[in-house]
Parts: sequence; structure tokens; C-alpha cells
Amino acid sequence: MTNGNLKYQYARLSVSEKLIAINVIVFIVMGLITALVSPNVENWFALPKDFFDFLMQPWSIITYSFLHGGIFHILWNMYILYVAGRIILNLFDGRRFLNIYFLGVILGGLLFLLSYNIFPTLIGVNASLIGASAGVMAVLIFVCTYIPNQEVRLFFFNVKLWQIGLFVVLMDLVQIPMGGNIGGRIAHLGGALLGYMYARQLYNGRDIGEGFSNFVDGVVNLFKKSEKKAPMKTVFKNQQKTATKKANYDKKTHQKKIDAILDKISKSGYESLSKIEKDFLFKAGKED
Repeated sequence: MTNGNLKYQYARLSVSEKLIAINVIVFIVMGLITALVSPNVENWFALPKDFFDFLMQPWSIITYSFLHGGIFHILWNMYILYVAGRIILNLFDGRRFLNIYFLGVILGGLLFLLSYNIFPTLIGVNASLIGASAGVMAVLIFVCTYIPNQEVRLFFFNVKLWQIGLFVVLMDLVQIPMGGNIGGRIAHLGGALLGYMYARQLYNGRDIGEGFSNFVDGVVNLFKKSEKKAPMKTVFKNQQKTATKKANYDKKTHQKKIDAILDKISKSGYESLSKIEKDFLFKAGKED
């Protein structure tokens, strides 16, 4: 598959599918690195349980969610993310989906840190946190809270979403005292709490993820090169009309070119396009 085709296929994915693709790529790359270089590399991206270790690698509050302990770990997480993500994206835009997911990741990680530094039975236990489960739980419980009476097919019978949400939360609560993946289950509950609160607040007309979105936008803008403002010019009415006509003409010409390329794809397939046509279609998709 050519590079242009990969870009085109990636651009067509939904936000949740892109997130799944990134997780799978990171899983493969980290597997190669730990096998060929050193297994300790993962420690730089996993969330440590010690608060002072966390201060030395604050990025781990996000990066831990892209690491997974095995093939079944990532497959289960990505399957739930795909199913719940499709439901959310039928209701809201990708921005809100990412807010729910990453706020779940953050709250799950913070609850993990807090638990391993205040509960006597966990203090001194050597542990670190990896996996997308907190974010996945946030997305799942958000759906189960926002449309609780929506029925879905589970094996041979229908169940309501609130029943699924209650079951997965109770499973984590019951298994924590039994030991085994205590940190992961605590993070699950943090993600579930975020998903529940987000949905309830959204019912009341308040988007608790708005501040997070603004923060991310601010950070992104810091890395963007400042654009120099063009000097103001006096434009007469006739010039404005000419400019408007030219813009409309350019827009129509641009759309005709897109339609022609799409027709070519429908008749002869994507591979029949030239590199110039592929690049043009990819850039047009980004502009839209």
C-alpha cells in the first residue's frame, strides 16, 4: 500500500478509529523496542505509583494509556472503544469524544497515584500503570449514563446500557479486595466516575470538558509559528465584487476537480489516481 493511499485511508477514519490505530501502532513499536533495545524503555512512559517519580515524568499521566501489557489487553480495550466510540460519535463531535476519553485517562491516573500514596496496604507496593482502560471506561460509562435505556444486542438477548455500565463497575469493585491488578481497577473506577459526571453535567447544559479543550488549544497554539498580519489596504467596492466573483469561480473549479477525481475512483479504483491527484484529494479532505 502506497504512502498516499495510507494517508487517504487514515484521513477517512473517525476520531475513535484514529485513536485505535495509534494505540495499535504504539503497541507494535513498543514491542519491537522492548525486545530489541531494552524492556526498561517502557518505564519512561508508564505512570509510576510514586508521586515524586511522577513529577520527574509528568507526561506519563497521558502516555501510560498508549501502553498495553499483551495482545488480549489491547484487543479488549480497542473493541470496547470502537463500539462505545461509534455511539458517542453518532451523538456528538470528535472534540467531545476526545475530552471524555482523555479526561478519563487523567482522572484514572490521578486516582491510581492517590491510592498508592494514602492507603496503607498499597504504600510500598511496587507498581506502575499502563493501558487505555481508564479512558475506555470513561467513554463506556458516559454512553451508559447518557442514554441508559438504549438496548444493545449481547450474545442472544438484548440488554440496556445502564445494566452493562452497572455490571462492569461492580466487577471492578468486587475484585479490588481480591487483589491482582488493583491499580488498574482503581484507574477503571476513576475513568468510570469521569464518564458518569460528564454525562450528568451535560444533561444540565454544562460541558465539563470545555476547559480541557481550551487548555489543549492553548498548548497547541504555543507551538504554532505566529503569522505576520498583512498591512491593511483600502479596497473599493468594485474590487470587492471582482474578488468575490473570483473566489466563487475558484470554489466551483475546485469542487469540479474533486468530483472528477471521485468519479475516477468509483470507476477505476483509488490506485488509478496519479500521485498529484492523490495529494490534491488528501489536501481537499483536510481543508473540509
